[in-house]
Amino acid sequence: MQATNCFHCGDPCDRQLITFDEKSFCCAGCKTVYEIFSTNDLSHYYELQAAAGSTPDVIEGKYDFLDNEEIIAKLTEFNDGNIQIINLYIPTIHCSSCIWILENLNKLNKNVTNSQVDFPKKTIRITYKQEGFSLKELVLLLAKIGYEPYISLEDFDGKKKVSDKTLIYKLGVAGFAFGNVMFLSFPEYFDLNSSATSGGEYWLNKYQDLFRWMMFIFSLPVMFYAGWDYFVSAYKGLRAKLLNIDVPIALGILVLFLRSTYDIAFNLGSGFFDSLTGLVFFLLLGKFFQQRTYSFLSFERDYKSYFPIAITRLNLKGKEETVPVQEIEKGDRILIRNEEMIPVDGTLVYGIAQIDYSFVSGESEPVSKNIGEQVFAGGKQLNGVIEMIALKSVSQSYLTQLWGNAIFKTDKVTSFQNLTDSIGKRFTIAVLSIAFVATTFWLFYDPSKAMNVFTAVLIIACPCAIALASPFTLGNMLRIFGKKKFYIKDTQTIERLAKIDTAIFDKTGTITTTQKSTAHYEGMPLTPDEESILKNTIRASNHPLSRSLYDLLKEQNIITLDEYEEHVGKGLESSKDDINMKIGSANFVGKGTSENLLDTSIYISSNNAYKGRYVFQNQYRDGLSSVFQNMSETLNLAILSGDNEGEKERLEALLPKLTPLYFNQKPETKLEFIKSLQDQGKKVLMVGDGLNDAGALAQSNVGIAISENINVFSPACDAILDATKFQQLYSYILASKKAMHIIKMSFILSLLYNCVGLYFAITGQLEPVIAAILMPLSSISIVIFTTLMTNLIGRKLP
Repeated sequence: MQATNCFHCGDPCDRQLITFDEKSFCCAGCKTVYEIFSTNDLSHYYELQAAAGSTPDVIEGKYDFLDNEEIIAKLTEFNDGNIQIINLYIPTIHCSSCIWILENLNKLNKNVTNSQVDFPKKTIRITYKQEGFSLKELVLLLAKIGYEPYISLEDFDGKKKVSDKTLIYKLGVAGFAFGNVMFLSFPEYFDLNSSATSGGEYWLNKYQDLFRWMMFIFSLPVMFYAGWDYFVSAYKGLRAKLLNIDVPIALGILVLFLRSTYDIAFNLGSGFFDSLTGLVFFLLLGKFFQQRTYSFLSFERDYKSYFPIAITRLNLKGKEETVPVQEIEKGDRILIRNEEMIPVDGTLVYGIAQIDYSFVSGESEPVSKNIGEQVFAGGKQLNGVIEMIALKSVSQSYLTQLWGNAIFKTDKVTSFQNLTDSIGKRFTIAVLSIAFVATTFWLFYDPSKAMNVFTAVLIIACPCAIALASPFTLGNMLRIFGKKKFYIKDTQTIERLAKIDTAIFDKTGTITTTQKSTAHYEGMPLTPDEESILKNTIRASNHPLSRSLYDLLKEQNIITLDEYEEHVGKGLESSKDDINMKIGSANFVGKGTSENLLDTSIYISSNNAYKGRYVFQNQYRDGLSSVFQNMSETLNLAILSGDNEGEKERLEALLPKLTPLYFNQKPETKLEFIKSLQDQGKKVLMVGDGLNDAGALAQSNVGIAISENINVFSPACDAILDATKFQQLYSYILASKKAMHIIKMSFILSLLYNCVGLYFAITGQLEPVIAAILMPLSSISIVIFTTLMTNLIGRKLP
């Protein structure tokens, strides 16, 4: 009688059989999950992978503690009273169906606005509305569909997490068994227990069967404990109709065990228990060393080592000082200007806050906050200047997590990942085919070698090294670039950077610096009140010219403006009492354009009467000319500037001949310009300051924001470059190209290893135990090769 398996989870329906909708289920829980999915148009879950679900547990009352507000505050990473965001660990995530259903939670409950799965870490980040929906209800919903989260308050109390020692225990068991089986196999190795008539040892002859059955007993924990993960992984792969790398390994272990058991049961020989236990031991040892190597070379970005955002902190005397974001501590008073990001949770103590939390939650509606209320990290201030008291130190990992938020992700695929995936899918089929053909040959030619050949072929061939080449090379480059103050969002950006053939630069704040700017005033003198309003207005702005002018003007008392508004690409408008001021372009303040004023200026009007202008002398970054000269050898270059043509002649003298210069470009024009280049098949790099060119940065293949003592953190950009490293930009592009060559070299080395290894295995010259030693060594050698080569590139970077 054929066993019936559950349509949802795939388990046998031996205890209970429930039929619903012409499908079989093992329990009411699985049937309920199926009903939920089919009712909410989520049946595609079963098309991605058959029987992918998990049986939900009965958990009534288990999560009542999630009604406690203090516990909710500890668990959530964002909680403004309307929206909450939480990261949950879900151990049952194991396949593409899991990812699909968990990222479609909004179809199960409309209060869930966004859910993003981190598959390697088995975590999900969920954004949901609090109105009519609680954290407890969210957790119960996940448990109801078979994805119960593991919640440990210890994780949130700052206590050290207990590391998983399962692999070490399994390694110990396999090592103990391997040693004893080898000891018991010595008589077989030296033929000491040959028959008594041939002069064998009496006691070894007498206990030969005992020794063999003891080897069998020692192999049982190796088979059913230490090596069990290989069978589980192979089973899950086959159930999902996928041939993963563990299929041939599990098959090799199983064949060795069954053949050895058959040999001793029918007294045909001692079997291959020494090879079996040694094989599992060395496989686990290799896995252990791989884990240690990976953690040592971990390319989880060290957020504390470098993150190029500067914060304006107010000291005890009220003086403004610019400090790196990581120096902010609990209790510090922080100044947040218009369009600046709030770097840490805090309490509002000055100003009117209009905060855009779309960076955090995807909700674009600004939230108003009054003095005394809490503001959250990741929000962007939209209405003038505010001051706040930090409630804790800055979590840069949280800021970078926001940077990689799915809300801002685009579908930019990587060719190396596609290549790795396609190799992995075909690899196992090829290995199994080679193993069966080679074994068939040896069964006729020399049956004694057939078993060794079959197992050695299955073990030696490994695509792991191919799969590791790309993530380790790019991951290490990510870390190296970070140390060089070039902070990249993800590894895919490096691959796209290597393919760039066109580079577009903004002018103000990108190729110019605000550090050495000078300005002089031309026009009617300003009254003391107008001077005070001017200083307090530009205090709230983040534009490079505003920052330069703010530093040049004499100190004024800090006042609260009645109104403040920033018109992107035009200027600032503010009012205090009966004075209304406009600061910005000539057209914006009402200055006629009859004069041909082609210099960089900030124009000022008071109550619609033109007062005068501050004329700036642009200071270009050191080494600008050599950077462009070097880049022009391999890249097409252009300047897109929102300013007038006043600097055209100066730029033509600094830049390579015939470099296109485009002036009076609005933000939307920059975006369209880049799009037109991409339509021609160009791979475009956009370098800007992250203020008025966010659209262009997002449209480009790679967008780099230049950071210079300002708190501008644009989710649109793919990388942030410290302004002091501007001269090294081209060397970073070249380094990314070299990284691609390293990956290709790694692929070649890995394929060579597999070809040579398979040759020795097929010809019967390779023992399974030796194959088990070589397989992890191949992966480790690729990791070491990519790490050494990328470190070599890093050392050559200035």
